Amino acid sequence: MTTLYHYPLCPFSRKIRLLLGEQKIGVDLIVERYWENRKEFIKLNPSGEVPILIFDEVTFCGQYAISEYIEFKYKNILPEDTKTKAENRRLIDWFDNKFYREVSKIIINERVEKRFRSIEKGGGLPNTELIRMAIGTMNNHLKYMEYLLERRFWLVTNKIELADLTAASHISCLDYLGDIPWEKFPEIKLWYSRIKSRPSFRSILTDKIVGIPPRGNYALLDF
Repeated sequence: MTTLYHYPLCPFSRKIRLLLGEQKIGVDLIVERYWENRKEFIKLNPSGEVPILIFDEVTFCGQYAISEYIEFKYKNILPEDTKTKAENRRLIDWFDNKFYREVSKIIINERVEKRFRSIEKGGGLPNTELIRMAIGTMNNHLKYMEYLLERRFWLVTNKIELADLTAASHISCLDYLGDIPWEKFPEIKLWYSRIKSRPSFRSILTDKIVGIPPRGNYALLDF
């Protein structure tokens, strides 16, 4: 049995779900409110973070360990060409570090996680100024992404690769919250519509957070 502990609006969890879906690996999903620090969950991963994958009777903690194992096992996640692989790695790092730190982490924490945390653990009302600044920074990131997609069908080459799945995991979380100004970025919209249409994305389009319904056309393929 393959089991994934995840949180629906965690971009790293979504990345692994997309990766498993592209490999057609069936998985049982367990939603984990990781900030609650359940004892059973901490036993699985002392860092108290998602995603956690139990696969081949081995527990893999964190998106990097999971991605590396799937890459090692299936050997078709990243291209063999060194230059193309390097560009994939560059964009993966961009989204999972720079974009996450400057945009995803701030917006998801302020709009979602603070609602469910206690005051002692950083909960409370969202900081609208932080959200405003993060959205401004997001637009700068999206301008660069638009630039790439004006020159490439997918982010790196003419076929979908791990960099695309990584970017989509972050973009989809922000789309759920209604923060992507699609009208400003037509190439990103076309790219995202292609990803939304893939079978691996279907379960992500059904995600719902109690008290925070998806905004706009999140679940629609034609948006």
